[in-house]
Amino acid sequence: MAGRAAAPGAALLLVTANVGSLFDDPENLQNNWLHEFYQVVHAHTPHFMALHCQEFGGKNYEASMAHVDKFVKELLSSDAMKEYNRARVYLDENYRSQEHFTALGSFYFLHESLKNIYQFDFQAKKYRKVTGKEIYSDTLESTPMLEKEKFPQHYFPECKWSRKGFLRTRWCIADCAFDLVNIHLFHDASNLVAWESSPSLYSGIRHKALGYVLDRIMDQRFEKVAYFVFGDFNFRLDAKSVVETLCTKATMQTVRAADSSEVVKLIFREADNDHKVLLQLEKKLFDYINQEVFHDNNGTALLEFDKELAMFRDQLQELDINFPPSYPYSEDRSRGRQYMNTRCPAWCDRVLMSPAAKELVLRAESEGELATYDHIGPDVCMGDHKPVFLAFHLAPGAGRRGGPQARSPHSEETEMDGRTALQPGTTRSSSHTSRVSFL
Repeated sequence: MAGRAAAPGAALLLVTANVGSLFDDPENLQNNWLHEFYQVVHAHTPHFMALHCQEFGGKNYEASMAHVDKFVKELLSSDAMKEYNRARVYLDENYRSQEHFTALGSFYFLHESLKNIYQFDFQAKKYRKVTGKEIYSDTLESTPMLEKEKFPQHYFPECKWSRKGFLRTRWCIADCAFDLVNIHLFHDASNLVAWESSPSLYSGIRHKALGYVLDRIMDQRFEKVAYFVFGDFNFRLDAKSVVETLCTKATMQTVRAADSSEVVKLIFREADNDHKVLLQLEKKLFDYINQEVFHDNNGTALLEFDKELAMFRDQLQELDINFPPSYPYSEDRSRGRQYMNTRCPAWCDRVLMSPAAKELVLRAESEGELATYDHIGPDVCMGDHKPVFLAFHLAPGAGRRGGPQARSPHSEETEMDGRTALQPGTTRSSSHTSRVSFL
């Protein structure tokens, strides 16, 4: 990859990816995924890159540990990333702790040409200069360079066990400070329940969890800075409105369980044309006759039903979406554009930002550095989620606009003490205390 010359300001690349599929079928999916990811890195040659992963390690983390190590090693040592001489990796691997485990993985890469970058220590309330490559894993609760929480189980009582939560870091580049929040919100447990009301029960659960995160990053404990929140929000289209639109002139047949009155299936048929089936809806089935509606013009005709962000418009903003729904794609390698018939396709994976953060993005655009908001691997199988990215330029002096967003941390360069250096290739410890590897 051609190096990016040092220049005023900095190019940033923020990527979110639900990677659970990669560890369920690593032999068939990981190489393609990495190839597509590296192409985006090569195209944008960022100074600073953040990769936020959800469902890191897949459904069975313990069985996937070897695949996890291989994936991390590849990202940190591949030729495609050789110009990124500093890195921070935070992996929540404490899968035995139902109380804390989030399966989040946050990767941060710094280009060799990038000077004066610092990371915030939340315990000491100081910035630390970033040097070398380090991996933090197992229990992250004691790591001062981040904040991590799992959402309380009572937020989503219908789900017996979940791994939903958030992980927050804070950075300062050229005196511009900002938070990066990796987030995974609750899914829809049943298409039938989602269809029953508008807005759905599940959108209310996501609203509560997202509100909790925003309250945390905007509370009084730390200085307020611009923030980017990117991850798998599990935002869904308003199911009732989508079905009514896709099946405007259809008749609906209700199928109930033989031993109860519970609705188990809805069948929507054309009123004429031999009553052709347009849509079949079950708990985990959304089988629509014409998937191309979700690809035509990037599915933007359906964006009016993407309503979950509206209630946060004063706190979270977004660039225009010009890519198809990011979920749920087929995990068949030969069907990179095909959606699975499990859920209504939706823009689950997003890069959102505070109004102050959006000002940073738009300020660079006004100076000719256009931002790109898109998905990765449109025609390639990337698992059930397509990664989504935001590439933009941080203009020189952006942090000083309208008052100092962050005090210059140049005098606070002391590194953390009490850390143990591990040799490259060291196997993962089975203990559940935080560890750090120096690569």
